[in-house]
Amino acid sequence: MNIYVGNLAREVTEADLRAEFEAFGQVATVTIIKDKLTGESRGFGFVEMQDTSEAQAAMNALNGKEVKGRVLNVNEARPRTNDRRRPSGGGRNDSRGGDRGRRGPGRSGGGGRGRF
Repeated sequence: MNIYVGNLAREVTEADLRAEFEAFGQVATVTIIKDKLTGESRGFGFVEMQDTSEAQAAMNALNGKEVKGRVLNVNEARPRTNDRRRPSGGGRNDSRGGDRGRRGPGRSGGGGRGRF
């Protein structure tokens, strides 16, 4: 079973996470997700345990537990979706601003005509 572990303190290592989960059974893999540029923890990771009952016991016991000053968020990992679209309401090319529809000196827009 693949387990999501969130709200990790930046100082938590894969060895620390493995030790927390090994108290409940055999741990197959531990991965803390890191920023590609800085190499720093992004604050979450995944633990894989083969035995479902051991994994469930670990999730029940560790969800809400404080580790290195942060309260863990532990639950079964959900499969990643392939939907890579930006969420609605914002984004790099979002031109919806507070002055929408008001064109005046210094603003582009073709002399007050609509954008369509």
